[in-house]
Amino acid sequence: MTRTINLTRSIIILMMTGLLVVSGLMLANASPNAPVRMVPENFSDLADTVGPSIVHIRVEKTVKIGGPALNPFGRMPFGNNNPFKNHPEGFSGPNGRPEFKQPGQGSGFVIDKNGYIVTNNHVVEGADKIKVVFKDEREYDAEIIGRDPVTDLAVLKVETKDSLPTVALGSSDRLRVGEWVMAIGSPFGLDHTVTAGIVSAKGRVIGSGPYDDYIQTDASINPGNSGGPLLDMKGEVIGINTMIIAGGQGIGFAIPIDLAENVIEQLKQNGEVTRGWFGVSIQDLKGELAAYYGAKGQTGVLVAAVTPGDPADKAGIQAQDIITEVNGKQMTTSRDLTTLVAGLGVGDQAKVTVLRGGVTKKLDVKIGKRPLTLAAAGESHQENEGEYGFQVSELTPELAEKYNPGNASGIVVVGVQAGGKADKAGVKAGDLILEVNHGSVESVTQFKQLLDRNKKSDGIKLLVKRLNAGLLVIHLA
Repeated sequence: MTRTINLTRSIIILMMTGLLVVSGLMLANASPNAPVRMVPENFSDLADTVGPSIVHIRVEKTVKIGGPALNPFGRMPFGNNNPFKNHPEGFSGPNGRPEFKQPGQGSGFVIDKNGYIVTNNHVVEGADKIKVVFKDEREYDAEIIGRDPVTDLAVLKVETKDSLPTVALGSSDRLRVGEWVMAIGSPFGLDHTVTAGIVSAKGRVIGSGPYDDYIQTDASINPGNSGGPLLDMKGEVIGINTMIIAGGQGIGFAIPIDLAENVIEQLKQNGEVTRGWFGVSIQDLKGELAAYYGAKGQTGVLVAAVTPGDPADKAGIQAQDIITEVNGKQMTTSRDLTTLVAGLGVGDQAKVTVLRGGVTKKLDVKIGKRPLTLAAAGESHQENEGEYGFQVSELTPELAEKYNPGNASGIVVVGVQAGGKADKAGVKAGDLILEVNHGSVESVTQFKQLLDRNKKSDGIKLLVKRLNAGLLVIHLA
């Protein structure tokens, strides 16, 4: 009996010693100023609390074969295949073109007990009918109050005498990489699916538009989650699930709620979004680009192009200026400038500091209203540059709109010979050539003259503008 008691006592002592060692290791590895955050025991209470305010959205759109089709499961940023390109032509619309009803779906969440619902613009864009379905199977017709294609947000409204459950909006700015998050939505039509993961990254720029600033998460997001909420552990919306990478796993993107909140409020109140506008194309100043402009080590945003007649042009801002400050705030990245200007009121005066040729200038810009579309034009002319192995062209209206919105200067590369000098240097079809060794290029003829003039120099440097890449310096020879 005594032996049994002593053995039991020994086991208890060993267990307690092990627990103390483990606790000591955890405390030793923990930050002294931050609480130790463990994996949540479960997400059930959170899902039960928030779930009733999340809706499954069903849409229907009339699609004409050969025209643009609605993607029913949310947009894929790296693929845009038309699912109807091989559809048999057997259904004709009033104008003789084949057409049919295409269903689509997505997710959303209620922000106001009076029936206002947030979702993605691409979920409802072009829809003829919209229905929202709640977790308790209540179903309502919905109307679009406002859409903002730029940020891919939309606000819907349902008419009901019932008081609808709502979800609170949190803060994405306070969100930290590594924090736990939860997504609720309707992937592949499986409504009110709950998934969880962590914040993988913040401030992701993926080339989807001027306000790229996405939260990346590994919480499972699939087609149909679009428009649904990304929630923190307090049950507050910190993002709106919007994109996935086609073929990728564990990589989803959400619009930060701090960026979306003002847009949502404007859509709710006015049905549209009004943004401040400079009328410039900009990009970050770094690497060879900074060295090219003699600004290595300095912070600022490079003006790649200025739209004629727009606020920046009227204020005297020029292409190749470096914007260092706006209203006393330091501009470090193009996102800093885009976000700040978008938040300014139309008609406001902005004090802008620019660096031009090493000289600091202070200019006053009267903020305009951001247009929905931009266009440009030019006269057509093509010519081969056999020595360097590429073909260039004047900007046609089509090429200008595709490659160079807002600025019709420069010439475009329309072909590159494989293995030629240009190919080896990194020139690509679609590149806009703006300068040769700091000399502005306005036409193909002028470009040839600049090439000939600089043949005997130490080298030929091309300043080019590339779609989705911005300004680049290419060493041609």
